[in-house]
Amino acid sequence: MAYETLIVEIEDHVKTIRLNRPDALNALNSTLLAELADAVKAAEENDKVRCVIITGSDKAFAAGADIKEMSEKSFVDVYMNDLFGPETDQLVKSRKPIIAAVSGYALGGGCELAMMCDFIIASDTAKFGQPEINLGVVAGIGGTQRLSRYVGKSKSMDMHLTGRFMDAEEAERSGLVSRVVPAKKLMEEAMSAAQKIAEKSMLTSMVVKETVNRAWETTLSEGLLFERRAFHSLFASEDQKEGMGAFLDKRQAQFRDK
Repeated sequence: MAYETLIVEIEDHVKTIRLNRPDALNALNSTLLAELADAVKAAEENDKVRCVIITGSDKAFAAGADIKEMSEKSFVDVYMNDLFGPETDQLVKSRKPIIAAVSGYALGGGCELAMMCDFIIASDTAKFGQPEINLGVVAGIGGTQRLSRYVGKSKSMDMHLTGRFMDAEEAERSGLVSRVVPAKKLMEEAMSAAQKIAEKSMLTSMVVKETVNRAWETTLSEGLLFERRAFHSLFASEDQKEGMGAFLDKRQAQFRDK
């Protein structure tokens, strides 16, 4: 379907969702968030899509939430409508791998959106930040929680309390992003990673995603048990037999997601 604030393409089993509000530096308004949730849900339901890339423009991944749209709302307005909740829940509960390809500004809600994805590939021009304190509010889409888990308490406190930005080099050094590439090669690198994922067993990719995410949510001993049982469970799949057989036969595995 056609979207007002997104450009969506599917190529080689990869769905690319490009945020497209150039006049607002891709600020996250209600329309964009609703459309993004719909596009991610559609990817989840499309058997031809095996990986998703979310990106923005060269200048901005997303420069934050739409302040103009929020500024006059009351506590009752945002609480009763659970502002940001339903749309971001759709993204987080996606079982298919999602890559954030970030160039330029990823601030406030934009930084939070990138952190909701499974990993971040950043261009060397990327800048991350949670400057909500400058607006008299705190991050509301996971910024205090996810950033603290990615980079640790001290650096998270620094960014949230001062509102300073983190450049791509610091973001990679701190563990926020998986890799940094030249801006001109960002989408090439993201697409290459997505296509590698698309070649794997989707069944196994989903289990990998679920297992790594469990590490954030539980103790080490419980996480290790969950991982071991996930490993054991994949021996019931045809893809495990194909993958190990292909390795022994020295050929390319042909996974069937079974």
